[in-house]
Amino acid sequence: MAAISAKALDTEKITINLGLIDLGQIDLLVQEGFYSNRTDLIRTAIRNHLASHADVVRQTVSRKTLVLGLQEFARADLETLKKSGKRLRIQVLGLARIASDVSAALALATIESVTVLGAFHASPEVKAALADRIH
Repeated sequence: MAAISAKALDTEKITINLGLIDLGQIDLLVQEGFYSNRTDLIRTAIRNHLASHADVVRQTVSRKTLVLGLQEFARADLETLKKSGKRLRIQVLGLARIASDVSAALALATIESVTVLGAFHASPEVKAALADRIH
């Protein structure tokens, strides 16, 4: 199995469509040295925009009881949960990751619902098993 770099776990690739004029202005700012590349400008713009809404994000995370950041679910944790008869409602703003050794059956037995604003990493089998529980 290929190793996954730490950076790959911290980022998710997205694709956007921009108008030619916007793209030209981005290229001009890169060419003039304001940013190292297009990605640098876009990341900076997104971070600045998110910072302007930080209070709303913070209040919403609190109100919706979302976990902010990374939440991982190991097989041992889910097996313990299964023995207790409890079920999870996963609510994450960031990254929710279910360990690769978690079976679809174990996930079905222990996970009631999955709400992720960001990225949800799990095996294809677990994702398929939970498909009707992912919101």
